[in-house]
Amino acid sequence: MNLMSTVGTNTGVRSQAEGPTAAVSANSVAGTVKRKPFLLRPAAKVLLFALCLLPFWWLFYGAWANTLGPNPAEALIRASGDWTLRFLCITLAVSPLRQWANLPALARFRRMLGLFTFFYLLLHFLSYSWLDQGFNIDAIVKDIIKRPFILVGTAGLLLMALLAVTSFNRAIKAMGAARWQMLHRAIYAIALLGLLHFFWMRAAKNDFAEVAVYAVVIAVLLGWRMKRALAKRGAGTAI
Repeated sequence: MNLMSTVGTNTGVRSQAEGPTAAVSANSVAGTVKRKPFLLRPAAKVLLFALCLLPFWWLFYGAWANTLGPNPAEALIRASGDWTLRFLCITLAVSPLRQWANLPALARFRRMLGLFTFFYLLLHFLSYSWLDQGFNIDAIVKDIIKRPFILVGTAGLLLMALLAVTSFNRAIKAMGAARWQMLHRAIYAIALLGLLHFFWMRAAKNDFAEVAVYAVVIAVLLGWRMKRALAKRGAGTAI
């Protein structure tokens, strides 16, 4: 009887001693399994959205506080154009970064970045239409026809608008994945049009330093895609 009591007591002590440890261990494992990488959390998109709006608020504050320099209209038009090119390059960089950094979750942010590219492009055009042309439709149309760099910029805006309105899941279902992908390859043409627009604008001042930087970045991003497409075609031929 005493022996059985001793065994029971020892077993109970071990159970009490091991119970909390086992529970903590189980909770730790469960926490590790349930915890998502930051890029897959909703907070990541919220943070990216806030970061993408920072240039807009900087320009808005500068216009309100009159800190954009002696020619605020020109500063606003140029800055919104610069941010359009930057967001375009960032959007194009998503796919290469996914592969190079082995971060497939980056694909979640491509649509948002593309829409912000359109947002800043639209802001660029509206700034030009309002501050430079006073929303005079006749003057805007004549200026587009007269100046090639505005013509290619407007062509890029129209293409980008088409991509923006078809960027949602309902459009993908309506068009079919193959046709949707074919349409959205127009982003490569938009990148080249944007670069040409920037080149012609800077040609008047014979200032090509920034143009060269964007040209190199876009050439690398488009070159990566061309190389991958040729590799896939070669693999298909070999098979």
